[in-house]
Amino acid sequence: MTLVRTVRLRFGQLSRAAATHTNLSAVRADGRVLWIAGDETATLERLVADDPAAPTEYADERTFRLADFVDLPGEDADEEADIEGLARNGHFLWAVGSHSLRRKRIKERHAGDKALRRLARVEGQANRQILVRLPIADVDGLPTPVPEIVVDGERHRVAQLDPRDGLRTLLRHDDHLAPFLAIPGKDNGLDIEGIAVIGDRVYLGLRGPVLRGWAFVLELRPYVDPGDPGRLRLRDFEDGRPYRKHVLDLDGLGVRDLCPAGDDLLVLAGPTMALDGPVRIYRWRGACQVGMPAIVRGELLSRELELTYGEGDDHAEGLGLVGPPENRTALVVYDSPAAIRLTDDGTVVADVVRLP
Repeated sequence: MTLVRTVRLRFGQLSRAAATHTNLSAVRADGRVLWIAGDETATLERLVADDPAAPTEYADERTFRLADFVDLPGEDADEEADIEGLARNGHFLWAVGSHSLRRKRIKERHAGDKALRRLARVEGQANRQILVRLPIADVDGLPTPVPEIVVDGERHRVAQLDPRDGLRTLLRHDDHLAPFLAIPGKDNGLDIEGIAVIGDRVYLGLRGPVLRGWAFVLELRPYVDPGDPGRLRLRDFEDGRPYRKHVLDLDGLGVRDLCPAGDDLLVLAGPTMALDGPVRIYRWRGACQVGMPAIVRGELLSRELELTYGEGDDHAEGLGLVGPPENRTALVVYDSPAAIRLTDDGTVVADVVRLP
């Protein structure tokens, strides 16, 4: 790993109390700010750089509750949405939930039949099944989510994917992915952990399932429902399906994040299961070009960088380009950061790495 520098991410007391700073799952750079999500809340965080040219710290956190913008499907608006991907495109910020099921964990205090019963318990959370598009406006000099914006005389509202096009519903008959819908994400079940938006296309990276070593990326073409501007529907592709599948040869790893880089996509890849293991950045060449084949390997895919990982900690979860394009530098944030990344004054340390 070519480490350029480290930067401090300073979170407020509420985020620290909610452990957002130790459960970072997505990041996206947006000029002088960072958009951050943790996987234990239903919020988005905005941090501001101390020096836009070469930041050493992002602070002045502001929290945005998703429930203040959209009607979340869960009974509790503050139930975790497990936001695993953020994308910034044009006038919008996009957020996607994992769409995964979860299995109860055996904790230190559990033993015997109680422990086994917990391990058998699988549950879903409705708030995880969201794909949201938030309009962004300049407010006091900073990009800020707003209920609606007007661009060239056209009004754009907050919009979320219509339940009729819910991804778990669409995939229930899929030859590859349907068998994994009932399996928890950390058991190689369906688990969305990255999003990139290019023009009218949305790419969703799957941490799982990984099939015979092949990782999946779904390609969608959302559009705003003319009859209900708060809803997104999916436009069919040439084969009549509302999504396309791409399978990537990531050496057996799953997708942890996606990040646009010109016509390419950078793919942060790591283990599908709850394991310590290789963490790499790949470059999917020409991914954003129309007509990209379903099988992505060989010259279309190159291994760019090996990242460090710990034993039970330092799991890279978010990737975002920072600085001018010629710098080829990317910010990496970590879930379960190592103790050395946590400072006494309440910040968590992220890495800025240089790409080849």
